[in-house]
Amino acid sequence: MKKILAIFVLLVIFVPLAYFIMNPSVEKKLPIINPIDVNQEMVDPTLLQVGIGHRIGSFEFENQDGDLISNKEVQGKIYVAEYFFATCKSICPIMNRQMQRIQSAYEKDNRLKLLSFTVDPDNDTPEQLKKYAISHHYIKGKWHFLTGKKEDLYRLARKSYFVLKPSEAQNLGDAGSDFIHTNNFVLIDQKQRIRGYYDGTNPKEVNQLIHDIGLVLEE
Repeated sequence: MKKILAIFVLLVIFVPLAYFIMNPSVEKKLPIINPIDVNQEMVDPTLLQVGIGHRIGSFEFENQDGDLISNKEVQGKIYVAEYFFATCKSICPIMNRQMQRIQSAYEKDNRLKLLSFTVDPDNDTPEQLKKYAISHHYIKGKWHFLTGKKEDLYRLARKSYFVLKPSEAQNLGDAGSDFIHTNNFVLIDQKQRIRGYYDGTNPKEVNQLIHDIGLVLEE
């Protein structure tokens, strides 16, 4: 009986392993990222122990076309989120050239959206964001550059996307500082769950993001 049980256990372990070895084209699913999986510095203290069930919170901001865009806009869709500001001369231009690549890769796929949240709403008015969006060849309805109240933008960053250190959020500072000037792109799935972080200044990581979007679309 023990020998039969041992053989059964070995089959359970090695048959799936052999399948994946013999079928390298089979893709693993991306992880679902919760607060407990992220660097604690980036997580609001009230969420540190959350290990399951995290979802992006509700939001509503104005885009470059003067339209109010809420979380309903991306309900049932995949999207990539970033934080930037229009007058940034360092990493933002690099990041948004990479965002253009993502837009081009999925130009005709309405299941994907791009959301670029400003960290400098005092200067990034819808009119300014419109000029910026045009210069980056945005597709209307696909790529939204969003502005609104600073406290709402930052709350979303640190309680939903985990791209802002809570301790630094106490002093919002100015957009020229690095406290929220993150280079991260965040991949969000159809159920509003975080599926990955990618360096938006690194073309290889953006290549991986473009690939991973396809994986999530197939789920």
